[in-house]
Amino acid sequence: MTAIDTAMTAALAFAIDCLIGDPRSNLHPVVIIGKLISLAEKALYNEHDSDKRKFFNGLVLMLFVLSVCWLAAMAAVELLSMAQNRYLLIAGEALFLKFMISPRSLAEAGREIRDYLISGDLGKARFKVGWIVGRDTDNLSVGDVTRATVETISENTVDGIISPLFFFFVGGLPLAVAYRAANTMDSMIGYKNDKYMFFGRAAARADDAWNYLPARLTGVMLVMAAAALGHDFKSAWRIMRRDAGKHPSPNGGYTESTVAGALGIRLGGLNYYFGKPSFRTYMGDPVKELAPIHITQSIRLMYAVTVMFLAAASVVRFYI
Repeated sequence: MTAIDTAMTAALAFAIDCLIGDPRSNLHPVVIIGKLISLAEKALYNEHDSDKRKFFNGLVLMLFVLSVCWLAAMAAVELLSMAQNRYLLIAGEALFLKFMISPRSLAEAGREIRDYLISGDLGKARFKVGWIVGRDTDNLSVGDVTRATVETISENTVDGIISPLFFFFVGGLPLAVAYRAANTMDSMIGYKNDKYMFFGRAAARADDAWNYLPARLTGVMLVMAAAALGHDFKSAWRIMRRDAGKHPSPNGGYTESTVAGALGIRLGGLNYYFGKPSFRTYMGDPVKELAPIHITQSIRLMYAVTVMFLAAASVVRFYI
């Protein structure tokens, strides 16, 4: 693909997502990737294996899934190319790429939770936020629900949007699909619990590596987006530099801390998982009390960063 075709494909994928969102279907490529991971896990995981064996089998699973997804995407591109029609190739790849990103789904989830909070239906807000976070939600306050939602939107701006677009610009559709497979593996088996501590370690470390550069680029672009939207971009930059490293993930802090600084709020704090308390170091300063408006603002920052990234990546791709 030429630089112009790459830029057109990415922009079209984003436009398609804005128009139709992420349809729920068993034929969704990410659902299919998830099923492949589950099948591979059933074949390779044995609770009686040694820790070293679990790690090795988890590494085999990761390499197998990445290879299958890469080859499948390569085959799809080859099939589209056989038509020898530039616009069909752009449209086809854009449709596939659209399934690798999820800005509208993320925005819709955030807006639904915000609307429940505004209407005073805290019960439904707690229930809905439980769909997008792993923490216990039964006793969350309005501020806690807001915090959980803003944290999720901020962190998933990388995982669900910028990283797949980044890898598309770097290596085309196959690399974007491979990234989505790596990220899906992390969400399914990359946990520090008794079952996945060793079996899922390779997947978790790989996801950290994939997101390393996109997370930091997104953090910087969030500062620019904050300036464009009239938020405190100076605080966004200062808080990112001060607090990004406090996040338990090596990448998550670069978006969460920057959003916290831009909006004048504090993220992190006490969460409960299966009834057990877990304190996450604070990021940002509590200049403002957490409120539903901050969900709206985080969504706008997400969209602004996406548009900025598409424009910047297209220019860079044109000149290299």
